[in-house]
Amino acid sequence: MAYFSRFLVPLLLLAIASLSSCSSNPIQDSFHQCLSLNTDSLTQLSNIFFTPNNTAFTPVLNSTAQNLRCIASYAAKPELIFTPLHETHIQIAVICAKKLGIQLRFRSGGHDYEGASYTSVMDLPYVVIDLAKLRRIDVDIADGSVWVEAGATVGEVYYRVAEKSKTHGIPAGLCTSLGVGGHITGGAYGSMMRKYGLGADNALDAKIIDANGRILDRKAMGEDVFWAIRGGGGGSFGVIVSWKLKLVPVPETVTVFNVQRTLEQGATKILYKWQQVVDKLDDNLFIRVMIQNSNVPNTTQRTVSTTYNALFLGDVNTLQEIMQENFPELGLTKDDCFEMSWLESVLFIAGYPRTVPTTVLLAGKPAFLNYFKAKSDFVTKPIPEEGLEGIWKRFLEEERPMMIWNPYGGMMARIPESSIPFPHRNGIVFKIQYINSWMNPEKEVMNKHVDWIRKLHNYMTQYVSMFPRQAYVNYRDLDLGMNDKNGDDTSFVKASSWGTKYFKDNFNRLVKIKTEFDPDNFFKHEQSIPVLPLKSKAQRFKHVKKGGKVIHH
Repeated sequence: MAYFSRFLVPLLLLAIASLSSCSSNPIQDSFHQCLSLNTDSLTQLSNIFFTPNNTAFTPVLNSTAQNLRCIASYAAKPELIFTPLHETHIQIAVICAKKLGIQLRFRSGGHDYEGASYTSVMDLPYVVIDLAKLRRIDVDIADGSVWVEAGATVGEVYYRVAEKSKTHGIPAGLCTSLGVGGHITGGAYGSMMRKYGLGADNALDAKIIDANGRILDRKAMGEDVFWAIRGGGGGSFGVIVSWKLKLVPVPETVTVFNVQRTLEQGATKILYKWQQVVDKLDDNLFIRVMIQNSNVPNTTQRTVSTTYNALFLGDVNTLQEIMQENFPELGLTKDDCFEMSWLESVLFIAGYPRTVPTTVLLAGKPAFLNYFKAKSDFVTKPIPEEGLEGIWKRFLEEERPMMIWNPYGGMMARIPESSIPFPHRNGIVFKIQYINSWMNPEKEVMNKHVDWIRKLHNYMTQYVSMFPRQAYVNYRDLDLGMNDKNGDDTSFVKASSWGTKYFKDNFNRLVKIKTEFDPDNFFKHEQSIPVLPLKSKAQRFKHVKKGGKVIHH
């Protein structure tokens, strides 16, 4: 059903009418006035409304910004930040912004790789709606589901589920500080994806606020929109308020391991064999590979190390049998393996030391932050040893490069490409995540490291998917293209440059749904889904340009 007070909407529109005529008012004043006029529940506005001259502005902006590159001195900053305490606050913010012509960005966990939820490379001024205070989690074991508000992290969800049951889990992200709201919108893969699919494959319902300020559940939004928000990327269709996710069974005891092999230990041949078997292994076994530079023990000589980071939904003896039969080249021993609870495995896979208690998941914070640029690829056939050696050569020329190879197959190969917008299914052997990180804030340093990762990505063209060269929308990459910087609607052809890489043929359906659900293109960002040109000459959404002037499109 759609939720909205029938008394609140007329009151809002009446109050906004007087404000919108004063387009010379600064954005901050207009937005603040609009919010404060429209409901008694915003009497504590000073505690949830932050402008750049407020001492709390920068700490709030930086609080969940996961990429330091996106909050550096050269990155754009919002005109203000609004931290709603209730879903009605978001409704009011959306209606005010639409009437005043203000662009909104929505942040749940701050993990957007290009910072599109809190910074912008578009010309338009913008306001950030930070959902960090909306983090309620309601676990219902009997129903086999959990309702999660957008600002909660996946780590918090895992902890609260395990608190109620040791034999239930959620098939979502490996990084425990991911905000659930945005995470599910891109697909949400994790260490149980080969067994149960993505987080988005296991979404049962959602609450979303549309451009008219209505709260819609699955029934009210309709199956087309519910399809679109499960993997079609965040920030295009509305504001995700909460998700209802399916609980899946997990064993009381699971097994994990980390096994490192360097070039001197035969890493190239072992990784070549991994590519040949990883998508065909038992569905209960997930083995990803983390590739980075390291030093040869007891020397200053640099090498490349490959770390096999794995979760098996079963006991150590069964795992040993599977590995011996399918991947003996790794040389896995019983001493390499650890049996533990599924919740403990979440920390292990995320890289926490085994001495860290599971309560750290309630902190909702990453272990560390850095400046980084990332890219992605999907691989459909093994990369030959010669190709791997070309990667090692390039790695050893850079300071802190990293690749993470994530296995597919299993359930991922059995779910149809069009089931949800996330299309990377049958035929994908593994996904590559490229990350180059650094700690120097200077822009020249950034340019150097970004240039390196672009060159590596270019080198990899010959070894990855083609027509299109697929990419993962939750590893957003503005190098693939972006919407017009001035806020004008982008053509379908232009948007296809990144849309078909993220969504393949599903992009066409996403555009049609977007055009019907948000015809004014209110929800937009650098790579949001575009709308098709309107046949009528109805007035388009108006944008406030810097300086307060309103421009109508």
